[in-house]
Amino acid sequence: MKIATFNINGVKARIGALTDWIDAAQPDIAVLQEIKSVDENFPREVFEDKGYNVETHGQKGFNGVALLSKLPLEDVTRGLPGAEGAGREGVDDIEARYIEATVVGVKALRICGLYLPNGNPAPGPKYDYKLRWMDRLRDRATALIAAEETAIITGDFNIIPQAEDAARPDVWREDALFRPESRAAFRRIVNLGYTDAFRACEAGDGHYSFWDYQAGAWDRNDGIRIDHFLLTPQCADLLTNCWIEKDMRGRDKPSDHVPVWVDLAL
Repeated sequence: MKIATFNINGVKARIGALTDWIDAAQPDIAVLQEIKSVDENFPREVFEDKGYNVETHGQKGFNGVALLSKLPLEDVTRGLPGAEGAGREGVDDIEARYIEATVVGVKALRICGLYLPNGNPAPGPKYDYKLRWMDRLRDRATALIAAEETAIITGDFNIIPQAEDAARPDVWREDALFRPESRAAFRRIVNLGYTDAFRACEAGDGHYSFWDYQAGAWDRNDGIRIDHFLLTPQCADLLTNCWIEKDMRGRDKPSDHVPVWVDLAL
């Protein structure tokens, strides 16, 4: 089973590039971020006509996540548990950043797709929100481990885990993506028993999933690795490969991210 995570940076703005990629790459499951569309305006028929089941958690103009699956999707939930203000009527996490579903195939697989807050400027309220969001993610990750689920947490984490995951780590030292508190929060999740799929398959530096549109970052390969797959132990046992589809960044009207893939023996 081939699964891709892809921050598309606007599904309507890049519908041609996205459908061309779907046609060529044929992912069994695609986990999308930054769809920047409310659910009712997401072009679901385009993907349903290609044989995909579609589930979205959208927001007008910002954020938004989606699941496209050739296999049935069940038990869909939208929004990360533990939203700020939960329990008070009318108060919830209004940012559409998280979706979960069970993919029903030979073996059930729980897919957790996320678009983690950026957190800049840091320090500040946006950074505080990022860290609180990661605490909630750790709670959900803990529950998946305790339930011994075959599960994946994937998407745009907006976290540079290590210095080797940035072409120029020094310029990111005070950025919310690389501050010590951010990386420590990421490690606390991984240390629950998760496998960083890419690092299980590939060592060393020079491997990036994002290049800024500014200052010729792509031409200079001035990138960072912020799109990740975290696998529960039951899922890690099925991992056969993980790779970054770097050449997507050089195509016409690209996203600033590229797809990252896992292949599971399912």
